[in-house]
Amino acid sequence: MKKILLVEDDPNLGLLLQDFLQIKGNFDVVLCQDGDEGLRVFSKHTFDLCILDVMMPKKDGFALGKEIRKQNEHIPIIFATAKTMIEDKALAYDIGADDYITKPFRIEELLLRINAIFKRMAKGSQDAEPQQNQFEIGQYTFDFTSQMINFKGQSQKLSTKEAELLRLLCLKMNTVLTREEALIAIWHDDNYFNGRSMDVFLSKLRKYLKEDPKVEILNVHGKGYKLIVN
Repeated sequence: MKKILLVEDDPNLGLLLQDFLQIKGNFDVVLCQDGDEGLRVFSKHTFDLCILDVMMPKKDGFALGKEIRKQNEHIPIIFATAKTMIEDKALAYDIGADDYITKPFRIEELLLRINAIFKRMAKGSQDAEPQQNQFEIGQYTFDFTSQMINFKGQSQKLSTKEAELLRLLCLKMNTVLTREEALIAIWHDDNYFNGRSMDVFLSKLRKYLKEDPKVEILNVHGKGYKLIVN
């Protein structure tokens, strides 16, 4: 039985989600009502997935997500929130969100998204093969495992999504990485909002790589992006 941490400050919604996921999804769901409680519980127990409200007392969902990521880089996190601005979604994915669902939502949709994450994880563990994690980008070196870019002794730590996107660009170095390919591989959905989020991360990567004039990330009109190393 998969164990889920649900952090939701609305007691009625929290109990409704807990009951539904336990009955229909056959999950063991632990409910917390604020960010501080959620962090304490997460630190003491092992979970398979986290569902975090964002606007909560004591510690908001984004702050909680960052703390969870410090303890566990791989556990799936779904943010469930009324925040709809693209900046909020970009922040969520920058923290390392696996999904973002906007309130109000159908509980059945949340269950579908949870099941989709677990299916991807199961498939990934079955298909796992040795992958390239070390790259040279002009005068830069990039370690995907540690999520670090190094340039002449200076290091830059990347977020999970930034590292995943840069790795895809490196694997396609000097060839086109299509927009759809990147969105499906990292966000698992090529919708408009995820596309806007990816644009934010591309801008950050360009800033990180600007010290070497031979390195560029180009927009290829109507297709995608190309990491060029001259």
